[in-house]
Amino acid sequence: MNKKLIIFGTGDIAQLAHFYFSTDSQHEVAAFTVDTQYIKASTFCDLPVVPFETLSDLYPPSEYQLFIALSYSKLNSLRKQKFLDAKALGYELVSYVSSRATLLNQGEIGENCFILEDNTVQPFVKIGNNVTLWSGNHVGHHSTLHDHCFIASHIVISGGVTVGEQCFIGVNATLRDHITIGERCVIGAGALLLADAEPDGVYIGMATERSRVPSSRLRNL
Repeated sequence: MNKKLIIFGTGDIAQLAHFYFSTDSQHEVAAFTVDTQYIKASTFCDLPVVPFETLSDLYPPSEYQLFIALSYSKLNSLRKQKFLDAKALGYELVSYVSSRATLLNQGEIGENCFILEDNTVQPFVKIGNNVTLWSGNHVGHHSTLHDHCFIASHIVISGGVTVGEQCFIGVNATLRDHITIGERCVIGAGALLLADAEPDGVYIGMATERSRVPSSRLRNL
């Protein structure tokens, strides 16, 4: 039987993590935790909220597992730091993989991953620790997603792509095959990458401009 689960966070992603773990896994969520200064209420989702600073005293790692439910804030560095803090305390960090995702990569998934519905992960893909794959992505064969990345929705990562640590890839981005994305890159929504990206790069897709024709002109068409 799995140990009971503590979720770090009390925001939207923590609420989603509670929903997914409670409805689509064998884990039972026992409590939430955040740093003391961010505690706004004593309960969240009808469960206790306890200070992270005293978590190991109240919910020891010998009896409880942990999931870090944070976003890509500060280019994933906050989620990375809390991941490392939890490991230093001795917690086992669990991953959530949706039963509605298609994973054919022989279980090559690290700790504290959050893989939501309708993802397709092809054979020989390697997914590191603390990686978020929001819903509806394609990760092509022989690709590698390194630690602490956040992959938004409806992204195509073609075969043989390497994505470095702490990258953020926005919705509807497309990465051609056999390219390397350096560490801490931001790939904006709708961007198309056809060549390697140097570390710390920002790549922004073209935004759609408003037409000079108002919508009222279209009503009679």
